[in-house]
Amino acid sequence: MSNTAHITRSLRRRHAAERRFKAYGLGALLFAVTMLVVLIVSVAGPGISGFTRHELRLEIDTAPFSRILAERPKEMDFHTHTQAILRSTLDTALQSKAERQKLYRLIGFFAAEDVKRQVMAQPDQWHDAVTVWVPLSDIADLTLKEKIDVSLDPHLRPISDQQLHWLRQWQDDGRIRRSVNWDFFTHGDSRAPDAASFGGAIVGSLWLLLICMGLALPVAIMAAIYLEEFARKGRASEWLEITINNLAAVPSIIYGLLGLSVYLQFFELPRSSALVGGLTMALLVLPVMIIAARAAIRAVPPSMRLAAAGLGASPLQVVRHHVLPYAMPGIMTGTILSFCRAIGETAPLLLIGMVAFVADVPESPFEAATAMPVQIYLWASSPELGYVEKTSAGILVLLAILLILNFTAITLRRRMQLNWN
Repeated sequence: MSNTAHITRSLRRRHAAERRFKAYGLGALLFAVTMLVVLIVSVAGPGISGFTRHELRLEIDTAPFSRILAERPKEMDFHTHTQAILRSTLDTALQSKAERQKLYRLIGFFAAEDVKRQVMAQPDQWHDAVTVWVPLSDIADLTLKEKIDVSLDPHLRPISDQQLHWLRQWQDDGRIRRSVNWDFFTHGDSRAPDAASFGGAIVGSLWLLLICMGLALPVAIMAAIYLEEFARKGRASEWLEITINNLAAVPSIIYGLLGLSVYLQFFELPRSSALVGGLTMALLVLPVMIIAARAAIRAVPPSMRLAAAGLGASPLQVVRHHVLPYAMPGIMTGTILSFCRAIGETAPLLLIGMVAFVADVPESPFEAATAMPVQIYLWASSPELGYVEKTSAGILVLLAILLILNFTAITLRRRMQLNWN
């Protein structure tokens, strides 16, 4: 075989290998994109409808009670009054208690509180009639969203034929509307699926993230600067580096046990509080942040340090005015990515008590709180149908926040990136 033929065959094999390598890479990319699309579609299907709800219009004649509302509002029985108005919306009278109970199950568990809040907010209408909108129950809402198959046998579905008749009557009368459920973003959790909201978990995660950032960020930066710029190279520094790398690989539940024993049992900090959650998450992300910060500092060209030192700068001035600004894009990127991991962790929070039922939005990091992944876990483990779309809606909110954090990391890196050429 001539040299030309041998070279030609070798080139064909090499080009074929390159094409296969590109095909493998493209296949892996397509597989990842496909799985991402499947995830988003499977969650977005039931999740988007969770941001809306159906409401029922009620007209309340407050003229006979205007004086009581103005002088003694606590004496007003809104619960009984709401039930009476609800019965008046039907074209037939209900004879039995069982029928009345079926009717009451079509409106939200806290409908009377919604009526009270809206009536008290319209004092100028007390001498006439006040129009209020109350949310329907989760069963009625899911039925109107066609999430419940009404063609099934009545014994196999959670809503009866009589309740379906009442819903259709309200629709024909124009009493039902579908609106954005803004309470989902501003209120806390509830035992009733129609009133369960994600606002408390969002605020709890923000408190947790602020505490984690306030503790872990300065410690990680200072530790990375010391290890890269000032620590003597030797067995001690090598042992410390190995320890940090091993801590980054420790399962997250171990940090939950550490937070339980140190913060709750030893320091006796408030259980289920965002303070303990933030401190525990700081321990979780600290090794990863130190590794990312050290890599960013190590990537700064040595010429920057030599040039600054040659002009008479002290070691601290070299780090402060030259090394740290050039390394900051990489540090911020690693920091935000570490916080993305912290905001999505569940196992450590379960061990420190943040899995508890929290109905109120926490106003301080010392109050009982929960986090978004924990709230999603609680809803997913609940048997009620109404929590299914609540779970998907919560996942969408969590994914949106994670995407915003990742987009922020990319934007910061591009804006802070400096050209060393």
